[in-house]
Amino acid sequence: MSPSGSPLSLSLVLLLGMASQGISCPSRCSCQYLEVNCTGQQLQEFPVDIPLDTRQLILAANNVSYLPPVELSFLADLVYLDCRKNLLGDDLDFTFIGVARLVYLDLSFNNLSQVTFSTFSHLLSLVVLKISDNPNLVAIEKDAFANNTWLRHLDVSRTGLTFLDTSTVRDLPNLRLLGLSDNLWHCNCSFLDFITWMIESDVHFPDADNITCYTPAGLRALRMPAAEAQLHFSCLTQLHKQDYVFLGLVGFCIFLAGTMAAWLAGVCAVIYKAHASKGEEEEEEEEEDTA
Repeated sequence: MSPSGSPLSLSLVLLLGMASQGISCPSRCSCQYLEVNCTGQQLQEFPVDIPLDTRQLILAANNVSYLPPVELSFLADLVYLDCRKNLLGDDLDFTFIGVARLVYLDLSFNNLSQVTFSTFSHLLSLVVLKISDNPNLVAIEKDAFANNTWLRHLDVSRTGLTFLDTSTVRDLPNLRLLGLSDNLWHCNCSFLDFITWMIESDVHFPDADNITCYTPAGLRALRMPAAEAQLHFSCLTQLHKQDYVFLGLVGFCIFLAGTMAAWLAGVCAVIYKAHASKGEEEEEEEEEDTA
């Protein structure tokens, strides 16, 4: 038997064939070392047969509306996930529970409407999070990023946000870049604390000229520094209806207390005078008896 036909050679051929068959790549996607790229393939669903050692997964520009948590959890080494320009909606809570090593996540140009604590709370290594260009995104919970302490780049530009609690971003110790432009910010007294934080913080705000008030009408299109000056004046000097009620109650209490104090003083004075007069009369009677 020739060397090429030896049992050892046949075993090597079989092993190589099995190994080649084990290297899978999702249909309509391109794969290279640790990377799967499915950009612009009109995918309707999350692709199957993704190699388990994938570090970088790109699903940009498709029609994916759901990310299955179980399938994602098989990609335990995933550090980069690009899902921009898809149809992802509200069902992202606990989606990323199995990809705790994720460092980069792009969910821009989707249909997100809210971000809760459960959305990204398991991504303890997250450094870059892009959720911009989600026009239906109207709410981000106060503690939505409480566990994402390594977050350095957060982009929430061009969404439907009207308000963002200061502590949501102020308590991120490593935050260096925050995108806030072209949102529907409602610049009222409740938002003043956030605007003041923006002006005083060391965080960089790209496209700062387009971070402007949308409402009320009197502040529309006003940039944040100018809005802060006006809000400082109006919010610190303007009294609301409840303030007038409170002041009225305080005034009434002061008036009532003063009236009661004057009445008690008058009563005490009358009693004292009555006792003093009685004492004088008794002394006069004693003097007359003695005489």
